[in-house]
Amino acid sequence: MPTGPERFVEHPAYETEFTRARALLLAHPGRWRVLYHYDGDGIASASSALRALARLGYPAQATPFVGVERERMAALLKATPGPVLVVDTGASWLDLYAAHGAPVIVLDHHQYPGAPTPPKLPESVAFVNPLDWGVDGMSELCAGTLTWLYTIFLDPVNWDNAPWGLSGGISDRQHVGGFHGLSKTLVDEAARRSLVRPTRGLRLGSGPIGDALTHAIDPFFRGLSGRPDRVIDLLKGLGIDPATPVGALGPDPEKRLTEALRGHLTQQKVRPEFVELLVQDGWWVPSWGVDAQEIANWQNASGRAGTPGIGVAMALGDPSALDRAKAAETAWRKGILEGLLRLEAGGIKDRGSVQWFESPDTTLAGTQAGLAMNYLLDPFRPVVVFTASPGGETKVSARGTPWLVGQGLDLASACRTAAAAVGGEGGGHRVASGATIATDRRDAFLAEMDRLVGPQLKELRP
Repeated sequence: MPTGPERFVEHPAYETEFTRARALLLAHPGRWRVLYHYDGDGIASASSALRALARLGYPAQATPFVGVERERMAALLKATPGPVLVVDTGASWLDLYAAHGAPVIVLDHHQYPGAPTPPKLPESVAFVNPLDWGVDGMSELCAGTLTWLYTIFLDPVNWDNAPWGLSGGISDRQHVGGFHGLSKTLVDEAARRSLVRPTRGLRLGSGPIGDALTHAIDPFFRGLSGRPDRVIDLLKGLGIDPATPVGALGPDPEKRLTEALRGHLTQQKVRPEFVELLVQDGWWVPSWGVDAQEIANWQNASGRAGTPGIGVAMALGDPSALDRAKAAETAWRKGILEGLLRLEAGGIKDRGSVQWFESPDTTLAGTQAGLAMNYLLDPFRPVVVFTASPGGETKVSARGTPWLVGQGLDLASACRTAAAAVGGEGGGHRVASGATIATDRRDAFLAEMDRLVGPQLKELRP
């Protein structure tokens, strides 16, 4: 079993990119600026990066990005005299880094124009992207696992960044059905080193089973989630005390509940692969005494609450940050649930090849869209959600499913092209993407998305 990262991937660009990025960082001790995406994967990436920089004795300043913000990236580069490390964002702006007077390292797993062949970059810029070495950044390596791997290249002591690698992968839903590809290699090695312990069981979170079902968002149970009276009726009908902790159900009650919930999801016409998520793998993190899913929730919620720095500070050992992250997770779950209940009651609109809705929750809209796509909406068309921001801009999140991607869906291409057509910016993954557009161009953007997605999914159209 390999214990070092050099032989994990055979493609020559793999070691070349990591070696260049490692050499550039080690050749420039001193203060680094870390730029990261505000979601759970970005926060996990920043966590690993900042822990590794601290071990090297490098001071660092961390700054989050909320969306596709080319102008802000340009302004931050201009305002930063020293070296910059960009994680989970920035692959679409490779042209900006060459002009920076200090080194720039970019660790990103998103599609970029020209992938898998990056443009020629000066020696002062290192770009690491799994697409360049035949690894799918949508399913086999997220930014959190990519940055964890980079820190291991810096020093094997950073294998203990495993909690942040896993939390990033879980935040980006690359754990669904079990990690695979390069992520699985990393997680298996972390397990071999006793940094994580694989588990398997009913995945409904923690706490009393009645509360867990009432607040369930993933899976979301139509007619049960958000309705404590109906949850109690279900559990009592199964002979289960609602106060029983999730982890203490026992084999027979857990089996009865699992079968009932599977039937409920099937009846609400959830695709089989999402029904199967009721029972799935988990990864216990001994150093934290929790499952990696909990860490992912705390960090993701911190970002969605507009305080991504709390999620990073938590990883760096600030106990007050952990308390704030837990409080943010409670509020985050409540906000997601309220959004899904709104959608359950109506509000979905039709635009031919896509379905869409509006959300007042700027930082929650993408999660709401993804979970609604899995559990509530027409599974044959992707969903687009719009959230208006101050200053005349609208944030766009688009979500599909792996099954739709298998049918030809490519939201990264569609969002990038549609946004450019209306003077905005977009990009991301085939299954999940985003854009920033002028608010008054929403209808034109929707028309472009309909035009672009239609041919991708032409075989699914009646």
